[in-house]
Amino acid sequence: MTFYTIGGVPTEIWFDNTKTIVTKIIKGGGREVTERFCCFSEHYGFKAVFMNQAAGWEKGSVENKVGYDRRNLLVPIPRFLSLADYNIQLLRECDQDSDREHYLHIDQTICERFEADKNQLLPLPLVPFETAGYRTAKTNKWGKFTLNNGLHEYSVSPEYPETVIRIKLTSQEVIVMNLENVIIIVHQRLYGKDGEKRQSMEWLPYLKYIALKPRSLRNSGIYDMMPRQMQLYLDKCPNTERGRILRTLSELTNRTGFDSALQTVDQAITYQATNADSLQNLYRRLYSDIPELPPMQPQAGIPAIAQMPVDMAGYDGFLKGDVINE
Repeated sequence: MTFYTIGGVPTEIWFDNTKTIVTKIIKGGGREVTERFCCFSEHYGFKAVFMNQAAGWEKGSVENKVGYDRRNLLVPIPRFLSLADYNIQLLRECDQDSDREHYLHIDQTICERFEADKNQLLPLPLVPFETAGYRTAKTNKWGKFTLNNGLHEYSVSPEYPETVIRIKLTSQEVIVMNLENVIIIVHQRLYGKDGEKRQSMEWLPYLKYIALKPRSLRNSGIYDMMPRQMQLYLDKCPNTERGRILRTLSELTNRTGFDSALQTVDQAITYQATNADSLQNLYRRLYSDIPELPPMQPQAGIPAIAQMPVDMAGYDGFLKGDVINE
């Protein structure tokens, strides 16, 4: 949170009239705010000041600073895998930028001016304010639930069908717990435009569950949720091998995610490999991080050796179950 980053709480903070804070604008300049925001402001002790509607010039210095950061820190458009990690990097770059001279007080840096301002901050409370929201939901018969009026669907586990669960909502995560507050699973929170349905599916609990009862795959409901290529693959696998294959898919999902398990299945379909050992070998071929060794430099006393031809056709034949006669 920003307060803990700067080491204190401003005595006064200016806000726009966002609906997540303001529930009603009262004639004469007053505001009715949400109960959550009221608790938040009272917890930290700052005074909330709200801008007039459609009056962006009232906080022009803030808008100018946003423009400066956009031009200097976000060009070219950044690419990243983790928003949390990128925010840490961005904060580090902002700290470095604060070492430049202040645009008015050229004898001081921005950082030096800020250190003086920190003396006027309110002290931080001993306990941070809990900004997450809590609610309950009931899963469907497949152990899934929805948020945002049914637009966003999340998986829990087949072990929790038609069960009441607790949900902790943060800006980035949906944390699913049982009624004893034990965490079952954590999802990245879904966002999207109005009317856009999205799903977050964590396959590991489902694959673990059905691997214990492979004969019930078709009647479990899990089969119907699987991608088509995985259905086709499991249909071709021998009944005696299906349990081992499901356990292997569970292990691969746990290791590098469901997408990597699905890519391995695509390879298995290509090679008609319908046993767990071949599935493991195909996975290693796709995802093992084997470093490329530099060529050995010739040394005196070592006879020259001709390069041996490499032919993978024989291994591919083994994966397909071909019988090779000598």
